[in-house]
Amino acid sequence: MRHGLQLSCAAMHVKLLVYCLLAFTIAAAAQTTDNGVTISYNDIATNVQADSKGKLLVNVSPADLRTCKQRGWISYSDMGAVGDGKADDIDAIAATHAVANAHGLSVNASNKATYYIGGKERTAIIRTHTNFGKAAFIIDDTKVQNRSAPVFLVSSTLQPFGIKGIQTLQRNQANILANLPVTCLITVTNTQVKQYIRFGLNQNDGAAQTDIFLADKNGKIDMNAPIIWDFDHITNINALPVDEDTLFITGGRFTTIANNETSEYTYYSRNITIRRSHVVVSGVEHRVEGEGEQGAPYNGFIAVSDCAYITIQNALLTGHKTYSKIGNAGKPVSMGTYDITVNRALNVAIVNCSQTNDIDDKRFWGIMASNYSKNLLYDSCTLSRFDAHKGVANATIRNSTLGHMGINAIGSGRLLIENCTIRGNSLVNLRSDYGSTWEGEFIIRNCTFIPAGGKPVSASLINGSYTGLHNFGYTCYMPERILIENLRIEDGSHPANYQGPAIFADFNPSSSDSNYKEVYPYIITKEVVLHGVTSASGKALRVSNNKILFSNVILKTD
Repeated sequence: MRHGLQLSCAAMHVKLLVYCLLAFTIAAAAQTTDNGVTISYNDIATNVQADSKGKLLVNVSPADLRTCKQRGWISYSDMGAVGDGKADDIDAIAATHAVANAHGLSVNASNKATYYIGGKERTAIIRTHTNFGKAAFIIDDTKVQNRSAPVFLVSSTLQPFGIKGIQTLQRNQANILANLPVTCLITVTNTQVKQYIRFGLNQNDGAAQTDIFLADKNGKIDMNAPIIWDFDHITNINALPVDEDTLFITGGRFTTIANNETSEYTYYSRNITIRRSHVVVSGVEHRVEGEGEQGAPYNGFIAVSDCAYITIQNALLTGHKTYSKIGNAGKPVSMGTYDITVNRALNVAIVNCSQTNDIDDKRFWGIMASNYSKNLLYDSCTLSRFDAHKGVANATIRNSTLGHMGINAIGSGRLLIENCTIRGNSLVNLRSDYGSTWEGEFIIRNCTFIPAGGKPVSASLINGSYTGLHNFGYTCYMPERILIENLRIEDGSHPANYQGPAIFADFNPSSSDSNYKEVYPYIITKEVVLHGVTSASGKALRVSNNKILFSNVILKTD
C-alpha cells in the first residue's frame, strides 16, 4: 500500500512537472504585438477575444498555423470573421493582420464576403502584402468611439529616432553630416519660426517651420527633394528609416456610412492610413453613403503621411458633401473634406484614379489635399481637384482631367502640367490664403482650359490675390518663369463685355498706380513664353487687367 502510494505521488510529480513545462512553453510561445494584440499557440481551437480593457487575445492552434504557413497566406475567416455584412468583424480583421505580421504571411480577404466594421476603436496593422480582392467592407461611422483611429494602418517595423548634433540647416544643403543606418526620411522643425500664417476666413497664427527630405546612410541628401528652408535653429530633427522592399495592397470595395455629427473641424480618419515607405495601393474602391444635412469633415479615406515612394493606382474614390461653419474670421466658411490626403511625404504618385461623383458637381468638395510634401504626381486621373495647402516642392499633373476646383497650389520648384483638361475657374489657382506664392517655374504643355467648366466667365490662366499687407511667414513669389505651349482656351461662352483671356487675374485691385506700397513685397513673374495659344472666342491672350502690377513682365510669343 505504501509502495503504491509512493508510485502515485511520483506519477503526480511527473504530471505536475509536465504541466509546468507545458505551461512555460505556452507562455514562452505567446507574444504581444506593438499594438497590444497578444497571440498564443495553444492546442485548442483558434479564437479571438477581447479582455476587460479591450485588448485582443488571439489563440492560433498549431495545426491552423501550419496550414497557413504551407499556403503562405491567412484569411479573415481563419480568425473567425463572419463576412455577412452584419456581424462586426473588426476584431477578427485586426487579429488576422497581427498573426500575418508575426509570421510574414500575406492576407487574403474572401471575395464573396461583406465585412462590417462598427464604431469600436480598433486598428488593424498592415505589414504584409494584403489582397482585399472583391470583398466588400462597410465602415459605419454613425457611432464611433475614436474618430481619429484609422481602420487600417500600414506601418513599418523600422522605428524613428532622433538625430543629435545638428543645430542649423541651409536651403539646398547637400549633406547633413550624420551617419545613418540606412536611407532615412528626415523631418526637421523650428518652433521659433512660424510659417503658413493663414489669411482670410480660416485665418490662424501659422505653423512651426517644417521640412522633410531624404538622406542616405552617409548623410547625403537626395537633391530631387532638397531642403527648401534655412533653419537658423532646430527644435527637433528625427529620422525614419525607409523600407527597401515594396508592400502591395490590392482591391477592396469599401463603403463609408457617413457620420452625422455637428459640422465642425472634428476630422474623421476612419480610413487606410499609410505611414510606411515603398507602398503600392492598387484597385481600391471607396464610396460614401448616408450624408445628410450636417456632418463632420473627413481627413481622407487614403491618408499618406511621414513616408516616401507611395503609389496609389487604379482607385475609384468619392468626393464628400460640402458642409459649412463659422470660420475664425466670424463668417461662414466651407469646410474642406477629402478622400485622399498627403502630408509630410515624398515621391507620391496618384495614377489612373477617378471618382464616383461628377467632377463638376459643386455640392462635393475637392477630393485631394496635401501639406509639406515634395514630388507629387497625378497621371491619367479624372478628379475634381489637385491641392497643395502648406506648400509642395515640385508637382506634375499629366494626362488628366481636373474638375470644378481645378489646380490649387502654393510651393516651389517646378509645376508641370501637360496633356490635361482643366475645368476650374482658372488654369492654376495660387492659393491666396497662403500668399499666392510659387518660387520656381510653371510649364504648361498641350492642355485645354475650359473656364468654370464652360460657364460664362472672364477667363484668366493664373489666379490669386496678394495685398502685401499680411505676413505669411515667408517672402511670397509668383513663378519666375511661365512657359505655355499649345494651349486651347475654350472661352466661347463669355460675358458681353469680355476683353479676352488674361494670363494673370487682377491680384491686387488696390495696386492701381505706382504710389501703392506693399509692406511685404510680392516678387512678380519675370518672363512668360507663349507658343501656340488659341481661344474659342478668337480674342487674343492679354497679360492682365492690372497693368501696373504686371508692367515689368516680359512677354515672348511666336
